[in-house]
Amino acid sequence: MPLLPRLLRLVRQEASSIYCRRRCLTTMSSGKRLRVLVDMDGVIADFEGGFLKKYRARYPNDPFITLEDRRGFWVSTQYGQLRSDLCEKAISIWESKNFFIELEPLPGGVEAVKEMAQMENTDVFICTSPIKHYHHCPYEKYAWVEKHLGPDFLEQIILTRDKTVVTGDILIDDKPDILGKAMHWCVFTVQVWCM
Repeated sequence: MPLLPRLLRLVRQEASSIYCRRRCLTTMSSGKRLRVLVDMDGVIADFEGGFLKKYRARYPNDPFITLEDRRGFWVSTQYGQLRSDLCEKAISIWESKNFFIELEPLPGGVEAVKEMAQMENTDVFICTSPIKHYHHCPYEKYAWVEKHLGPDFLEQIILTRDKTVVTGDILIDDKPDILGKAMHWCVFTVQVWCM
């Protein structure tokens, strides 16, 4: 199923799910708006495809992992298992200038975010983690959002290394294990890399 219908279905189901019904219904019945947090890389921006394209261009003679053969969340881990020196080469790709800003949108992702943002009593935020080598990443994530979601959406960006400290009702993320100081939301994992 394409990403757009899947994300929208998840948000609509969440509003009535048994698991989080009390939190979501309390939020909605008390006049508060439903707060949806959407990860960027791997959910609406094609991190995997962008990585593979740049990796093959920069290291044309090194082995690579096709999108169909990708397993697990951490690209660098799988490349390091392929050959030890490839871990650092993989990391160098997303640490490089223009990596994030040049990512293509995942099919249906941008449309899903825009449609969710129009849903009654719903606020949608892009909740994304910058990489530790941050020289280009934060600026490029903002520029990507402006390019694909529009300048008004710049007010809806949250950059944090620990998403659990952000208050929300729903988090849509591709990372299977969201860990941190606190949990304030129901998590939906969208694992594009294993489809």
